[in-house]
Amino acid sequence: MKQHRTSLKDLARELNVSIATVSRALRNSPEIGHDMQQRVKELAKKLNYRPNPFAQSLRREAPKMIGVIVPNLVTHYYAAVLDGIEDEARREGYSVISANSHESFDDEAQAVDNFISLHVEGIIACLSQNTTDYHHYEEIAEMGIPLVFFGRTCLSDQFSSVKANGDEAAQMATQHLIDTGSSRIAFLGGPNHLDMVRRRKHGYLEALHENHLPIDRDLVVCGKIDYHVALEAAEKLLRGPHRPDAILAFNDIICFAAFTAIKNCGLRIPEDVALIGFTDDVHAAYVTPRMSAIVDQSHLMGVRACQLLLKSINGDPKVYQEIVPQQLVIRETSSKKASESPAVNK
Repeated sequence: MKQHRTSLKDLARELNVSIATVSRALRNSPEIGHDMQQRVKELAKKLNYRPNPFAQSLRREAPKMIGVIVPNLVTHYYAAVLDGIEDEARREGYSVISANSHESFDDEAQAVDNFISLHVEGIIACLSQNTTDYHHYEEIAEMGIPLVFFGRTCLSDQFSSVKANGDEAAQMATQHLIDTGSSRIAFLGGPNHLDMVRRRKHGYLEALHENHLPIDRDLVVCGKIDYHVALEAAEKLLRGPHRPDAILAFNDIICFAAFTAIKNCGLRIPEDVALIGFTDDVHAAYVTPRMSAIVDQSHLMGVRACQLLLKSINGDPKVYQEIVPQQLVIRETSSKKASESPAVNK
């Protein structure tokens, strides 16, 4: 069996203290009392703790590094955000290493631990859909490691973030669906605990309210961000006795699941069911019919996130909350009426 290497996290768990306390104790920090320093060092000796030599050599010899955590690296959105981060980091003399959480809390927490061990200068992160416990980020705050969130965020009083105006964009998209002939509009979203989901759902509900349309809770479906789960949910809605005549989809995965579900049910887009999704413009333009989409300025979001992180690395203590506007691009999937302008951007 492979021998387990004792980590800072193991020592912290055994002593019931934070990773930051263990790290400082091993460095003889005056912030940690003599008794605690002794306890940490004795346990480290007992458990045969050894600092990571690879991380130490990186710290001495390699360029300054930024760690980036994304939920799903294979999507165009996260790849484009990472591209923006890398462009800005490179201009400022930093290298970027990325970790894919695969929408898993455990993988996300492990990525944070790995970045701490590698002594990155700072971290940029987007929450996994399964993350509801933020202790690994609270430890980052205790250790004084700069951190910026993008997209899906938390702990807004402690960390800067860059996000989109999802509430305004969702309201505008829903209004467009109403204006072009839809009245029973469904919202297919992700987990309700994600702030991104709440913002987009809020905009959708605001549009219904302002147009005096009843809110049918059966048309608001928020579940796992997964293609097959979303496909099943969409088909259930469309095969029901009171099917929606339009769908607003939370992201690209859910959007294309809804697109497939409409076709599987033998329905026409947009005549029977109109569709708008929060998705990337690259794929939306190359399906038939061409898809109306709410598009992120994802590369710009990455640039802004990196800029905020560098501010923090350079000693700026301020917490920033920056908004990068989305663009609503109208094509063929959303308008039931014959006359419609080709595009609306915001």
